[in-house]
Amino acid sequence: MTDLSPDPASRRSPLHDLHEAAGATFTDFAGWEMPLRYSSDLAEHAAVREGAGLFDLTHMGEILVVGPQSAAALDYALAGAMSALDERQAKYTVMLDENGGIIDDLVVYRTGEDRYLVVSNASNREVVAARLRERTEGFDTLVEDETRDIGLLALQGPHALDILQNLEELDLRGGVFDGPSTAEAIASLGYYRAVAGEFEGRRILVARTGYTGEDGFELYTSPEALRSLWRTLLEIGAGSGLLPVGLAARDTLRLEAGMPLYGHELGLSILPAQAGLGSAVSLNGKGDFVGRAALESGKPADPASDFAGRVLVGIASEGKRAARAGYAVYAGAEGGERVGVVTSGALSPTLGHPIALAYVDAALAEEGTQVHLDVRRTRLPGTVTALPFYRRTTR
Repeated sequence: MTDLSPDPASRRSPLHDLHEAAGATFTDFAGWEMPLRYSSDLAEHAAVREGAGLFDLTHMGEILVVGPQSAAALDYALAGAMSALDERQAKYTVMLDENGGIIDDLVVYRTGEDRYLVVSNASNREVVAARLRERTEGFDTLVEDETRDIGLLALQGPHALDILQNLEELDLRGGVFDGPSTAEAIASLGYYRAVAGEFEGRRILVARTGYTGEDGFELYTSPEALRSLWRTLLEIGAGSGLLPVGLAARDTLRLEAGMPLYGHELGLSILPAQAGLGSAVSLNGKGDFVGRAALESGKPADPASDFAGRVLVGIASEGKRAARAGYAVYAGAEGGERVGVVTSGALSPTLGHPIALAYVDAALAEEGTQVHLDVRRTRLPGTVTALPFYRRTTR
C-alpha cells in the first residue's frame, strides 16, 4: 500500500505527483516542496477573481485541542476568546509571546462542545503545538498535532459555491443540517462557519473561509481522500474556469485583499494593534492570557525593532515599478529620514498598478498621506490607502 500521508523528511504533499503531471513548478515553503505555479501567475490569479481556483494547502498545520477544559485552556493560550465560539464557528486570532509579539496567526474552529481545531502556518506548526502543550498544562485537555492525518484544499472564487454544490460524493446532510440537501447545506453555510460530513465515506470538514478576498471554502479531509477530492473538483470545475493555483498567485491575491502574511506583516517584534488585528484580541471578553500584561503596558514588543512605533498601512502607486519587502519608505522625494519599511509589494494583477503593505510612523498613517518608496535607489511617490486594496462585489 502506498503511504499517502505527508513525508516528514521531504515534506511533500500526497498530491505531489498530480502537481508534477499538471506541470507545476515547485518551491521550498517552510520545508515543504509545494507548487509555486502551474502555468501563468496572471492566469491563475485571474481564475480566482473571475472563476475559481483550487489550492493544495497540505503544508498548513492542524492541531487538535480536546477535553472538558479545552475552551478555558485556549482562552489562556491564545489572545482571542475561544470559549465564546459557537459549535461549528471559526475565528481568526493570534498566539502571543510574553512581550505581546505575534508567534503566529491562526484560524480556530470549534468542532464540538469540547473540541477545537487550531490551524497554524506551516513554518510555525511545531512551535505552536509546543506552546499549546505548555500553556494547557494544568487544564483537563489534550493537544495533538494531527497534521500528518489531515489534508487541506481551498476552493476559492465566484464559482466556488456552484462547483462544490455539484460534488455528488459530498454528504453534509447529518447533524445541524439534518433534512436539507447537501447543496442547500453548502449554500446556507455562513462566513467563518464549518460543518462536518463525509466525502466518499471519509470524514470531511467544510469551512467557508479563505485567504484570497473571494468567497470560497476550505476542505479538511484525510490524505487518502485528498487525491480523489482534487481530481473530482477539477473535473467539475472545468467548464467554470477552475484552475489549480500555486503559491505565487496566492500571495498576490492575499495582498490585494490586505491580508497579512507571517514573516512579513506579522512577527515577534509586532504587536497585534500595530498590524490592525485588534479584533483578534479579547482584552474585555475574558480573563488572563499569555501576552495580556504586555499589551496593557503599551510598550513595544521589541523597542529596537524597525517596527517599533509604526503601524501597518496600504500604499498605492502609479506606473509599473512595484516596491518589494524590505524597501524603505521616506516622507519626501529627497533627503529626510526613513519613516517606514515595506513588508509586501507587487504590481496588482487586478488593479493594474503597484500596491504595498508597509509599516510607517503613526503620524503618516492617515489615508491620503503622500509618501515615497525607495525602489532600487529611485524614490517613487505613493499614497496611503484604505485596506483592502480589492473588495469583491456581491454576485
